[in-house]
Amino acid sequence: MNKNPWLRLLATLTALVLIAAACGGGGDDETSESAGGGGAEASPAAACVAGQTDGDLAFYNWAEYMDPDLIEQFKAEFGVDVTEDFYDSNEAMQPIVTAGRSGFDVIVPSDYMVSILIDAGGVMPLNKDAIPNLANLAPEFASGLPFDPAGDYSAPYQWGTTGLGVDLAVTGEDVPQTWGLIFDPALREQYGLDGQITLLNDPRETLGAALKYLGYSLNTTSEAELEEAKNLVAEATSAVAAYESDQYDELLASGDSAVAHGYSGNFIVQFDSVDDPDQYTYFVPDEGGTRWVDNMAVVVDAPSPCTAHTFINFLLDAENGATLTNWNFYASPNAASVEFIDPDILSDPIVYPTDQSKLEFIADTGEFETNFSDAFIEARN
Repeated sequence: MNKNPWLRLLATLTALVLIAAACGGGGDDETSESAGGGGAEASPAAACVAGQTDGDLAFYNWAEYMDPDLIEQFKAEFGVDVTEDFYDSNEAMQPIVTAGRSGFDVIVPSDYMVSILIDAGGVMPLNKDAIPNLANLAPEFASGLPFDPAGDYSAPYQWGTTGLGVDLAVTGEDVPQTWGLIFDPALREQYGLDGQITLLNDPRETLGAALKYLGYSLNTTSEAELEEAKNLVAEATSAVAAYESDQYDELLASGDSAVAHGYSGNFIVQFDSVDDPDQYTYFVPDEGGTRWVDNMAVVVDAPSPCTAHTFINFLLDAENGATLTNWNFYASPNAASVEFIDPDILSDPIVYPTDQSKLEFIADTGEFETNFSDAFIEARN
């Protein structure tokens, strides 16, 4: 996936405005209690059965994140057409969906955005009877995710990590796997990294990296801990060539940077395109980092909600889930897919990190998101 910029604060504020509007009419209707606190009136689940279609599918997804052969297979198997539109950030997608009448059926929001969309009433509850392949999900993805604990509104699509891509021709192969390559001036000097670092233009990811380096949770709501992280990022800013959330992998491969902060699958694809892939490595630093998960959800006013459920069920098929991972090099949440995934992908620690104990999902911290946004602006300036 090509995860791009960062306006989580804007998304959160937009959601709060929409929630207020939804609740302003009064009345005694029950409200949803979502992962993020709820407040928007709950919409009913679609009355569908497994395999049912009720029109063509409008799919709104990240670019270069879906195998086109799977789309063609779905069209042929169910006799429907599929149109695809693309966005480059959760924040670009969210206002389009929550404004209503977007015309889209299935979207692929990232973890924290799921809870924002639930609170804003932008997605409908899933009719789980119409998605029997939910049973294929690994237990850790079937329930307990912080943004949708019971999986009532979303089904995991793919997952990955955020870490560092490194040009070993610059650092040497003995480079330590630590966020200190960015935040420790002595290490930056030792490996000649000043001016050769890119950081994600993303407050939660970049401040989260600093928080993990300090030994804190990237979901902290401690003003003191966030202040420490802000100061680390501020000190490192003079050594940063760019805050970049789009072309960080290309800048690394072109020699314009030596250390790049970014997302696992993007690095794999980029490394495969260079003359000497062994010149580069990717790792989640020893202090830990972000583990993210993208999800499938049905837009609340989807024109074809039953086709949407059938499409989600199709992608959760064991072989189809494996096909997706084999195509885009992101990890599958589908336990039944494992036997069909390329063994080289399964054994690749970039795709499937062996130690996940220090990884965290980014959670929506509610009103504290403002603190992250403000701290990031101050640190960059």
